[in-house]
Amino acid sequence: MSISRTDIAHEKEALTLGVSTTGTPGTPSRMSLIDSLSQCGIGIGGINKADLRRRVKIPHRLCTAMLEAMQMKGSTSIMSEPRDHVAEEEEEPPENPLVVFVNCKSGGRHGPILKGRLQELIGQAQVLDLSLVKPSDFVQYGLACLELLAKSGDFCARTTRENLRIMVAGGDGTIGWLLGCLAELKLQNREPVPPIGIIPLGTGNDLSRSFGWGASFPFAWRQAVKRSIYKVITGPICRLDSWKVTVAMPAGGEMNLPHNLRELGEFPIDQEGNMEVEVPEKAFCFDGVFYNYISIGMDARIAYGFHNLRDEKPYLAYGPIANKLIYAGYTCSQGWFFTPCTSDPSLRGLKNILRVSIKKMNSNEWEQIPVPTSVRAIVALNLHNYGSGSHPWGNLKTEYLEKKGFVEAHVDDGLLEIFGLKQGWHASLVMVELISAKHIAQATAIRLEIRGGQWKNAFMQMDGEPWKQPLSNEYSTVVEITRVPLQSLIVNGG
Repeated sequence: MSISRTDIAHEKEALTLGVSTTGTPGTPSRMSLIDSLSQCGIGIGGINKADLRRRVKIPHRLCTAMLEAMQMKGSTSIMSEPRDHVAEEEEEPPENPLVVFVNCKSGGRHGPILKGRLQELIGQAQVLDLSLVKPSDFVQYGLACLELLAKSGDFCARTTRENLRIMVAGGDGTIGWLLGCLAELKLQNREPVPPIGIIPLGTGNDLSRSFGWGASFPFAWRQAVKRSIYKVITGPICRLDSWKVTVAMPAGGEMNLPHNLRELGEFPIDQEGNMEVEVPEKAFCFDGVFYNYISIGMDARIAYGFHNLRDEKPYLAYGPIANKLIYAGYTCSQGWFFTPCTSDPSLRGLKNILRVSIKKMNSNEWEQIPVPTSVRAIVALNLHNYGSGSHPWGNLKTEYLEKKGFVEAHVDDGLLEIFGLKQGWHASLVMVELISAKHIAQATAIRLEIRGGQWKNAFMQMDGEPWKQPLSNEYSTVVEITRVPLQSLIVNGG
């Protein structure tokens, strides 16, 4: 593979970037381009495979110990075996240790092919299939094994744990799943938290787009995989807000939760300060964390149907283009375009079932805000990207921001942008950025009260993972969204 002038410029720029927790570029280096390329293993033929493997390769004994710990759900035999101190002193820790998670079911089902290529490049033990290894087990047992070895005086294990980075090949939901598990490290005082890089395998890939990892799995993927590995071990680190969602619903409804939500069980509900929200004495609760968006309404209904269709007929989802065509067809069939809002209770505006309260910036008081009559989907957005790279909030002028009391949106500003989508035609124009969405508010916290009436279910989705939310005529379902104090770390792949 030859390197274009643009590629050389990008590589030279990458070498001048220091690893920063703010993503700020480091001081530019004065070394020559040839020296820069040779030091990172890049020549006329591209990134040097052997050098890349040397930099990321974790010693076999450590990989074996982590895998054994995850399988046994605890400590491994290596902890009780006699230690060969001479061998450990001679063992050189990897310069840039890397572990990769692959979701073989994401997007166009490219995962199995990609998994084989990654194993060829960095070794089988460092490439984990999410259908076989859960991120929670990796955090709870795999990383804990490294930490125990480090505490016992194992220099190689300590260095590997401190310098570890993670790459995830999947869609937005997969990325959020991994980030949520890694966040537990901070809560347990087990820092540092490994930053992550991304290989986009999903349909929308908005998290990937937002941090410079691209819009989709590339056609020239064999060379792109090497370049992605190089980027994840050398790129600067950015911070990302994350948001906790807690749902309290009347007990008794059947729930099939996506993997980014977890059951909490039944709890007594304190109604104090709930602003007239009617909830039972006890409610079934579940929670989760999102990084891009949460929505309620017609967009989530369509996503729910599409996911079920793809699971029932996986042969339909053989690529991102096919996914989008099927998604568009399913959208039309659900009345997003062709059925008036008032013709059917399941398709009318959200105003009939939804009450929205928010906390604004620099305020601890809940403030109820009106739901526009025509809105059929409400989205709370953290990133700039939504719906496969569109920018529904828009690049708003300073005068408009001041008039509405808004501020410029950033991924780490502690604010969510709340907007509404009307009919499918309105949503389509928003997606192609001919117009902006219906701006509703910016908030540091959000509370949704959902009451059934003629509606038996509401549809919600969180970072691309939809679910059907049962509703009650007697009591409200309450959804509360608050910012997680600790930010997530993502490597900038731009």
